[in-house]
Amino acid sequence: MRLSQEQIEFFHTEGWLFLPELFNPEETAYLAREAEGIYAADRPEVWREKSGAPRTAFAAHLYNDAFAALAAHPRMIEPIEQLFGEGVYMHQFKINAKSAFTGDVWQWHQDYGTWKRDDGMPEPRAMNIAIFLDEVMPINGPLMLVPQSQHAGDLEASHDLQTTSYPLWTLDEATVTRLVKQGGIVAPTGKPGGMLMFHGNLVHGSAGNITPYPRKIVYLTLNAVSNYIRTPTRPGYIAHRDFAPIKAVEDDALLRLARAHREAAE
Repeated sequence: MRLSQEQIEFFHTEGWLFLPELFNPEETAYLAREAEGIYAADRPEVWREKSGAPRTAFAAHLYNDAFAALAAHPRMIEPIEQLFGEGVYMHQFKINAKSAFTGDVWQWHQDYGTWKRDDGMPEPRAMNIAIFLDEVMPINGPLMLVPQSQHAGDLEASHDLQTTSYPLWTLDEATVTRLVKQGGIVAPTGKPGGMLMFHGNLVHGSAGNITPYPRKIVYLTLNAVSNYIRTPTRPGYIAHRDFAPIKAVEDDALLRLARAHREAAE
């Protein structure tokens, strides 16, 4: 799968791109079921809100066949290789829950700030890919992006260890206000299977979810092989140390797994 020139130009200008329903309902329903099983597991990779509800599950691609297939899927790997002009490896893999009624806020931040400070990533040549496993609506805590904010570069941030159960390098209100006045805020929404990609320096965050509608999203951080991390401080299941380029699976690999899983359950 390759991006059009128009899509590439939009991404470079705005810092994000949304591809609706890139994965079909059969594929996403299978992934959503597998995610629920992972959230229920007692594993160090599964982090929880202060309420006890699941917040995020790291590295599921290393122990779950469905997410292993997703992690090497050509619909995600090929566009990023096209943009970077080289192979990519998996820097981070997580399934963010944003549970119904209890999903907590993600403060305003840039992801590259964390990758640089905590992992020793030299340049913002890593891409965030977000796959919707539930319908993302304006009401259930969608990801909010500040268009064009990636052009501001790596911004000063402070390490927030108190607000939520997940530590973040967050931006102050004055900085966010200035950038929002320049670029506004967008909140991509859509059905399960949509894919959002955004620049590592794009400012983003999300509000809490107090609705009955969960908002599960799989996040993959694909890093250019030449940009491998130098000084990781976080556990290997959060910041991976395998810098080998990903070899894409067949396009129907996830669908074949979904059908085999359904047949085995019948």
